[in-house]
Amino acid sequence: MITVCRIEDLPPGESIRVTEGVPAPVALFHTEEGEVYAIDDTCSHQDASLSDGWLEGCYVECPLHAAFFDLRTGAPTCAPAKFPVRTHQVSVENGHVLLHVSVGEPA
Repeated sequence: MITVCRIEDLPPGESIRVTEGVPAPVALFHTEEGEVYAIDDTCSHQDASLSDGWLEGCYVECPLHAAFFDLRTGAPTCAPAKFPVRTHQVSVENGHVLLHVSVGEPA
């Protein structure tokens, strides 16, 4: 488990890229609805950082070729991405965002 930041340091609608303490970069998102999600940061279609993408509800749009990924499942919802990205468990405890890094292949 990694303490990423304080929840007030990640405003709704924003994302951050986590690189320390993880085997591969993770994108962490705070939705306008107040939910917090984490997925692998690299698009499964091509090497683009999803934390630089556009957040729309529970989806992120890749900044390179506009593939959408469901933050809840990691599944792509449209081309050109065909493969899911791994999701990671996130919790908020005592005002801190905690990342529980998953290992293994995406579902």
